[in-house]
Amino acid sequence: MKPLQQPTQDREALQELGRASVQIIHDLKNQLNGLKLYATFLRKRHERGGERQPDELETVCKIAAGLERTAEDMAVLVRFGRPLELRRAPHVDLAGLLRTAAGQAATPDVGDGSFRGEFDAEALAAALRDITAVLRGADSGGDSDATISLRREEPGGPAVIEWGGLQSEVGAASPFDTFAGSAGLRMAQAARVVRAHGGSVEHAAGTVGVRLPLSQ
Repeated sequence: MKPLQQPTQDREALQELGRASVQIIHDLKNQLNGLKLYATFLRKRHERGGERQPDELETVCKIAAGLERTAEDMAVLVRFGRPLELRRAPHVDLAGLLRTAAGQAATPDVGDGSFRGEFDAEALAAALRDITAVLRGADSGGDSDATISLRREEPGGPAVIEWGGLQSEVGAASPFDTFAGSAGLRMAQAARVVRAHGGSVEHAAGTVGVRLPLSQ
């Protein structure tokens, strides 16, 4: 008789969601308190009347950016709490997804050969984008030597994506399991998407990696 795994898995998922929710709610409260201060500043300035000041536009932009970030954090929490349903398609170009995820701030070093596989392009692109953004944000205080590369582990083997040269202490703990606020939740959701594609995530000092199966 096989042991029942589902209840244990459900409990673990609920525990992870609970840990993540506590961190996210803490972050959201800090963001909303900051927005309240900005709004109070504008209200008092408006009550005093007089000529509009140049810094008012900057304050409004900060409020808008804060609201956008809060909405994004809530969306990530909702996505993490829902069952993951992939819509895979054949012959999706992983190199193209990675270039899109890297954006204008970095150009991935892509090796030779084909990097096509059966992927959910939208979900995987979002996962790669979140990993890139979180690592780039965590490393913002260090040198700008961070790199992104894509290669095949061996002929006919899986694709390996590496974010290397990171100055932050990535090796201290897995960035995919910290659940430290919205950044940690984004990394956990990204790992979830990668694993659902039959891939894996890994980390070492100064390096974060993702492995994904490709079409033969």
